[in-house]
Amino acid sequence: MSVPQLSDEHRGEEILAVLDTAFGELLAADPAAFRVKFRKMAASAFAFYRGTASLFYHDLSAGQQGQGGPYLDERTSRVWIHGDLHAENFGTYMDAGGRLVFNVNDFDEAYVGPFLWDLKRFVASVALIGYAKALSDEQITDLVSVYAAAYRERIHALATGAKRDEVPPFTLDTAQGPLLDVLRDARSLTRFSLLESMTEIRDFERRFAPGGGAVELDAATRYKVLAAFDGYLETLPDASLARPDSYRVKDVVGRRGIGIGSAGLPSYNILLEGHSDALENDVVIYVKQAQTPAVSRHVTDPAVREYFLHEGHRTVISQRALQAHADPWLGWTELDGAGQLVAEVSPYAVDLDWSDLDDPEEITLVVADLGRATAAMHAAADDTSGESLVPFSTERAIDAAIAADEEALVPLLVDFAHDYGARARRDHQIFLDLFRNGRIPGL
Repeated sequence: MSVPQLSDEHRGEEILAVLDTAFGELLAADPAAFRVKFRKMAASAFAFYRGTASLFYHDLSAGQQGQGGPYLDERTSRVWIHGDLHAENFGTYMDAGGRLVFNVNDFDEAYVGPFLWDLKRFVASVALIGYAKALSDEQITDLVSVYAAAYRERIHALATGAKRDEVPPFTLDTAQGPLLDVLRDARSLTRFSLLESMTEIRDFERRFAPGGGAVELDAATRYKVLAAFDGYLETLPDASLARPDSYRVKDVVGRRGIGIGSAGLPSYNILLEGHSDALENDVVIYVKQAQTPAVSRHVTDPAVREYFLHEGHRTVISQRALQAHADPWLGWTELDGAGQLVAEVSPYAVDLDWSDLDDPEEITLVVADLGRATAAMHAAADDTSGESLVPFSTERAIDAAIAADEEALVPLLVDFAHDYGARARRDHQIFLDLFRNGRIPGL
């Protein structure tokens, strides 16, 4: 990686410029939300890294002079990618077949671009986590090497026709160690517990409970949200809903206090009738304004940009491509002229928690599994995904590119992880000083 070494002052100006491009309009509309977002980012170098995909891709594009570089050709530069693949964007979900799966999650930044960008974003996050856990540089090197080797092995297996039982997804039957623990935690959760935490029974019907991040809507806003909901129903697969009653809306509220990546974006929760009259089967879905993915500012292919109706459509189509069995409630709509992502507030979602992962051997096993999960994700989104944007076998294209220089992949990713991890730690300190000294415009 060849990111120019700037003085802290010049680098601070560069960080401010990138943040303004990424968040300027949203920050001006809701400064309070960004004060919360930036305080969360100030907490650690990893939290800063999580919130600054825009800075990462700015640096990556500057260092690689665009999309060229090792392993990147016409095909491998046009793969469906996650876009924000860091170590904490993995967890559980209930697939369309009712099976709990551990895999990549949070597809807000998904786009079409160079497959290597996902790998680089992930290994830099491993370097940051390893540093925070006081792992040595040698141990971090070993973790990155294990991730790269596991990714390479799984991509090759998929490219050469491995059968499904040879490369199974991570489920209660196949996962081991911390991944199995996460799946078991998810299995212990219930829809009833989720509903109890968000709703109450009034006049023999379930409604959202006041407080807890719920915001009551005025009549005009409620009408607009319900109109957007009608548009969303047209984007669902035919098999998503078991009975017509499942379309019935019971209640609508605004919501606040959501994650680092969604600061300043309006969002809503909608309570729906479940698959039976029983109140414990009701479903909560969310409607969230989709954002411009950071990577899209550095992918200039007009065919990619023109493929999507809006950012909500882009997020959903990308997730459906990258996840073999996506949330059956996943869809899109428009509200106030902006694309919206719609999905279930899942009672079975548990993120991989790194806070209790301290044993280097256990961390190594997890990182290897995440390498395999990354490969499976890249392989899912191609000519078999039902979308025409990537009309070739991604696993074969990536496998061939790596095979042309088999020995260089691990050193490339190891060097990048150490270099960018150190850069992110410096950038975090620069950002922290800018923020606490009132130098971020608009805050």
